[in-house]
Order: sequence, then structure tokens, then C-alpha cells
Amino acid sequence: MKTLSHKLIITKVPYVSRYAADDQTKTLSVLMKNKECMEISCDIEEERSLIGNIYVGKVKNIVKNIDAAFIEIKKGVLCFLPLSEAEGAIFTTPKEHKKLVVGDELLVQVLKDGVKTKAPVVSTNLNFTGRYFVFTTKRKEQLGISNKLGEEDRKRLQEYASGKEKDSFGMIIRTNAKGATVEELDAEYDYLKEVYHKVIDFGIHKTTFSLLMQDEAPYIKQLRNIRQDELEEIITDDKGIYEEAYEFLKAHQPGDLEKLRLYSDESYSLWNLYGLETLLDDATRTRVWLKSGGYLVIEPTEALTVIDVNTGKYEGNKNADATFLKINQEAAVETAKQLRLRNISGIIIIDFIDMKTEADKLEVLSTLNQALKTDPVKATLVDMTKLNLAEVTRKKVKKSLREQLGSYDYRRN
Repeated sequence: MKTLSHKLIITKVPYVSRYAADDQTKTLSVLMKNKECMEISCDIEEERSLIGNIYVGKVKNIVKNIDAAFIEIKKGVLCFLPLSEAEGAIFTTPKEHKKLVVGDELLVQVLKDGVKTKAPVVSTNLNFTGRYFVFTTKRKEQLGISNKLGEEDRKRLQEYASGKEKDSFGMIIRTNAKGATVEELDAEYDYLKEVYHKVIDFGIHKTTFSLLMQDEAPYIKQLRNIRQDELEEIITDDKGIYEEAYEFLKAHQPGDLEKLRLYSDESYSLWNLYGLETLLDDATRTRVWLKSGGYLVIEPTEALTVIDVNTGKYEGNKNADATFLKINQEAAVETAKQLRLRNISGIIIIDFIDMKTEADKLEVLSTLNQALKTDPVKATLVDMTKLNLAEVTRKKVKKSLREQLGSYDYRRN
């Protein structure tokens, strides 16, 4: 039995936008584990990410030399569809062949938001995500089980899934299914099956640009993804957020209802109680100090993120090789934490302090690899070059914290 260690803090903060006539608010959600900040999400409802949304899109153009099509999901909003992602497309009008042509109307789901000159990316493989399962329109009748589950859990869940209908969809069993009761699994299975058929069966009769499914608010996603045996408390000072969270928990996670609390102390704000300004400062500054006295310098660029490891104030072992190994190992663990905290994705290059022996390099790589495995978002260690540059990729599921905050000045006088 795991110790309850995760706390989710959700609040609204004022935000003045130069583009809006009225002042807006940002919703800030902070996930803590044993008083350490793990994740921060900050969004404006009017500017919420499109990721996860399902639309009836229209093929506007097909560019054969890049094996892609451009799909319009809203008037004037074009999305990039790699033709490799068009397999198994669901069209609003039945077709004898599945080859895309200009004018086709089909169901698509947004995978990536648009960034500057890059269009949003969509796929015809529709995913319906719950706490325990993901239903998918691709690989129908196939079952996938999280690699993070142990052999005993995999066997139990495979037996559970074998008795369930999968003829019209594929099913992935998530890590969170570990320890879930049959009743909990059944409730979510039935709910996702209903949503799946509602979107697919009714979606093909909707008009072009119809929004068939909108993804949940970031804090609802966090609620869904935290394991029940790890969640200690959900606390908010906003009545609207409290009511939305209450309805979600009542419908999908009734066992967590008792953990939801509305903070109402007007003499000391939730913002100050948890030192949210300091947390945001720490999560956005370029330099991150290590306990040993070394430090990281985190520099995002247009194409990738560079993380430089430095010895700093370290005054430990006089043996240089042992010193560098110790700092690099600490830096490897901290780097994995920072990638999750700042939601850095794409290509990441880590410039470790030079190490002379292959054994030291392998030890640091092993430490980094193990640390990356704790990230709920897929992060992959690719390799280390002869210049001690470690190459990492991390899946993009939403904008980085830096992009979410934008020009927002969260500091309070």
C-alpha cells in the first residue's frame, strides 16, 4: 500500500491581456509530492489547448512530396495530417477506398497545438482516455497493457479484458489499473464505451467543423491521472472549480470525494499558504542549483532545449573524476524532474561535465534513464555522444510551462 503523498492545489489568478477587452483569469494547478512541486499547469479557458479535441474536418489539400494532407477543423484553421496517421480514417460518407481526396470529410483528433508558423497536428486515430483505459479506433480488437505493470497485475487485467467487447475498438490498459476493483474497471469501461459510440456513431452525421468532443481542463486531467492510493488532498479556493471537480469525482472517482476541500480563509490566501509565487519563480528561472553546489543552466531554443551541467560551488572530493561523477549523477536526476516540472518536450541536449571513463558515462546514463522512467509523459534517452552530450526526447502533450505563462506577471506586491 502506497503512502498518500500527492496534493493538488488549484486556484484562479487575475490576468490582464492586451488582446482582450476584459480582464481574464488563468487557472493554476500545482501537483505536490511530499511538499515538492512535481507539475504546474496554467491555462486560460479562452486560449485552452486544442489537444484531445475531436472534430469533423475537411481535406483542403494533399501534398504528396511530404506525404501529408491539410485538414480544416474550423473556418480558416488548417491542421497537418501525416498520411501515415490517416490509416483507418472514419469518413462521414462511406467510401469504397480509403484513399484521401480533397473534399473528404472525416473525424480527426488534435495531437499537437500549432506553434508559431507550424500548424496543429491531427490524426484519424481517435483516443478516448480514462483513468484505467484508453479506447482507440486504431488496431481494433487488439489489447495493450502498460509495461509498468507487474506480471501478476498484467495477467489479472488480461483475464478481465478477455471477457470484454473489443470488436469495434482497441483497448489499452493503463498503469493506474493496478489495484483497481472489478467494479471500478467496469464503471469506467461502460462509460468510455458509451462516449466512444456516441462520438463515432453520431459524429459521422454531424456537419463539417463540428466539435464532437472537447478535452478536459488540465486540472481534471491531473485528477484523473493521479493514482487513488497516492492522492492525499485536492484543495481549491474557487467555488466554480470546486463544483466542477466535485461533479467529476462523483461521476468517475467517488472514492476521492472526501479528499476535495474548498479553502475559505480570507485572512491568508491559498496563494500565500503554499508559496505559489516562489514555486513559479523556481520553475521558470534559468539556473537550477543542486544540493552538491553544482547547477544546471536550462536554455530553451526554437529547435531544442539545452541543459548545461556546471560544478558551481561544489567543494567535495578532491578527486576530480569522482567529483564530476557525483555532480553528473545528481544533475541527471534533477534534469528529469525539471523536464516534468517545466513540461519541456521535443529534443533535449544535456551537456554533462566531461567524464574520462566509459564506466562513469554508463553510470550517469543509467541514472538518467531510471529517472526518466518516473515521468508519466514518455521520455526516451537516445544516446550520449563522444562530447558527453546526452540526447533525450520527450513527447509533447501540451505547451511548456514557459509558453503557458507567456508574458503573464504572476508576482504580487
